[in-house]
Amino acid sequence: MNRTRMVLGLILTYMIFAMLLNSVGAVILQVIQGFGVSKASASTLEAFKDLPIAIASFLVASTLPRLGYRRAMMLGLGLVALACAGMPLLQSFWATKLLYVTVGVSFALVKVSVYSSIGLLTDSERAHAGLTSTVEGWFMVGILGSAWLFAAFINPDTPGDPVWLDVYWVIAGLCVAVILLLAGSSMDESQARDGHAVGESFADMFRLLARPLVIVFLVSAFLYVLMEQAINTWLPTFNREILHLPTALSVQAAGIFAGSLALGRLGGGILLRRLPWFWLLATCVLAMAALVLLALPLAANVQPRTDASWWDAPVAAYVFPLIGLFMAPIYPTINSVVLSALPKARHAAMTGLIVVFSALGGTTGSFITGQLFAHFDGSRAFYLLLLPMAVLLLSLTLLNRAAHAPAGTPAVPAGGS
Repeated sequence: MNRTRMVLGLILTYMIFAMLLNSVGAVILQVIQGFGVSKASASTLEAFKDLPIAIASFLVASTLPRLGYRRAMMLGLGLVALACAGMPLLQSFWATKLLYVTVGVSFALVKVSVYSSIGLLTDSERAHAGLTSTVEGWFMVGILGSAWLFAAFINPDTPGDPVWLDVYWVIAGLCVAVILLLAGSSMDESQARDGHAVGESFADMFRLLARPLVIVFLVSAFLYVLMEQAINTWLPTFNREILHLPTALSVQAAGIFAGSLALGRLGGGILLRRLPWFWLLATCVLAMAALVLLALPLAANVQPRTDASWWDAPVAAYVFPLIGLFMAPIYPTINSVVLSALPKARHAAMTGLIVVFSALGGTTGSFITGQLFAHFDGSRAFYLLLLPMAVLLLSLTLLNRAAHAPAGTPAVPAGGS
């Protein structure tokens, strides 16, 4: 029963941060319309979120076992609840920046804690892969819920109306509820402590970089997050400016991408029990490229309409976000490959590296795509995603070879090749 409460706490905590981290696209659109912020300035919100994630993860990941993973999650949720309450009270762009800095620092605590807790709550590679996929799947459900939750608070007649900021009262309330759930739970964290001094624990993170498997994994994770965040952050703006959908519908339609990620991640967990992980992921990357080449031409020459709805939206609004079905299995699979290979006392340090490189990938993808949106059309910006897809396919090939190297070979989760 206690394990069930902890797993539920991990899932709900992760879902809350999914809502906040992936609301950047909707918030960018709203601060442009409501606060009169330029696109170039609005695009910096991704950096206000991701750079604190990277910095905080680098500094504290290896020492979190001393604080305790459960306490770290409660601390992160508490900080975010306070920052969310400040949004409707302050109603300014600088408060939005402060929110994302807080979310970034808190997510560093939460992600390291969640991923490290998965290792403590499971006792086999198959169970580790299954719980990782489940938690990440619900993360995607949180993203989908975020799109609809934020859209529900947007006034369709005056999209810039500050009433949309009331959504943060709801999120703050959810944070408090999950804090209470975690406070009533417990978890044996003794295996996470290795007795190393603070300096030694910090050095452990750098020692991991000496492993070829870890290096190739980090490149793969960086490229994946670069693409996912580029699409997730700028899809609402693509829907509004290229497909000419109303603002609320632009945000809602972006939820198709989140829904596709959720279905693909949960479905990928099933397929990985039957298929070699490398061939599944390689097929997914090729399918992603094919979908880009199929969907983006459908967005060309869409004519503006004042009464566009779900029933008569352009076909591209439905087809392009389906790329999430094929992206989804990649991230949790490569994470599980590398974490299953390491002792549980090293999971916090490894997760710190995962978070750092994921954050850098997210910031890079969003910034580059934002600049392309500002200087070219959105279709051209998304076409350029074909380049990191090609490099990702190469890095997955190298990861597969490293995973089968004689020295330090990690077991491949759930049906590895």
